[in-house]
Amino acid sequence: MHVPSSFEKLEALLRAVMAGGYRFVTPTPLTHQRVLARDPARRATDLRGILGWSLPFEPDAVGADTLHAMREADVLRESGGLLRSTVRISTLGADGFLHSSYPTVADDSVFFGPDTYRFARFIEQAVDARARRSGPAPASPLRVLDIGCGSGAGAIVVARRLALHGIEADVTMNDINPRALRLAAANAAAAGIACAFAQGDALQAVEGDFDLIVSNPPYMADPQRRAYRDGGEGLGRALSVRIAAQALHRLAPGGQLLLYTGVAIVDGGDPFLHEVEPLLRAARCEWSYEEIDPDVFGEELEAAPYDRADRIAAVGLVATREKDR
Repeated sequence: MHVPSSFEKLEALLRAVMAGGYRFVTPTPLTHQRVLARDPARRATDLRGILGWSLPFEPDAVGADTLHAMREADVLRESGGLLRSTVRISTLGADGFLHSSYPTVADDSVFFGPDTYRFARFIEQAVDARARRSGPAPASPLRVLDIGCGSGAGAIVVARRLALHGIEADVTMNDINPRALRLAAANAAAAGIACAFAQGDALQAVEGDFDLIVSNPPYMADPQRRAYRDGGEGLGRALSVRIAAQALHRLAPGGQLLLYTGVAIVDGGDPFLHEVEPLLRAARCEWSYEEIDPDVFGEELEAAPYDRADRIAAVGLVATREKDR
């Protein structure tokens, strides 16, 4: 298993910021852009401006201890006498999550946004339903995998929700991006969640079967092929289909896949569901599927390749492998 390097100072920064009562809900990139456009010369005067809105700031805009923690964590860049943070901190429940600063243009950006909040709710609802059906907590920890973990939000939400039901979890976070694993390690440590880490391409990076696999893969068609955003061919659905195909065959008996993704609806049809239905039948899974949000990233419809799509929907697939008889 991969061990992310030097995340401890990031963890220390996150703990210090959260201890001060910090809260910030990260919007879509378009909303972020619109808010900043109201005052292009605006400078941050508090941590929400610095670590939420990614604004430039004077060194005296933040307390000496926090500024020192940011320098120690190597998240400050200076230009024209002003400082900027290379990370943001978003909050979800009681937890804070380090992720990439705005705008997320680098190839190794680590994304967090409205999809993350929808993904968290999807996980919580599915775990609650699983716990209601399963009865008493299992004697041994569930083996849990978060594929393409990014900030680690999915794995942390899973672990917290399982714990509410008295269920222990042996959690592994996977990502192809080493920067993502470094931030995820800091986020998990600050949340008090013990995790293992596997760097590499999805299920190729881990061994064995899992009781619970969660994933929120990128699902947009990105001409720049940025790993955090690009979902591949088929208007961005190819990666999600591949993850589903691989994950269904790595579920332990009674194991469950929770896949949150997006699909471009074309002429009223859902091509992602059309592709995964035969995979679900072949894997002998019971499953449910829903449109969590029928219309996301509407601005993408103005240009190719989405100019032939009706809309982009956020969807959730819950697939459960039948138990061995």
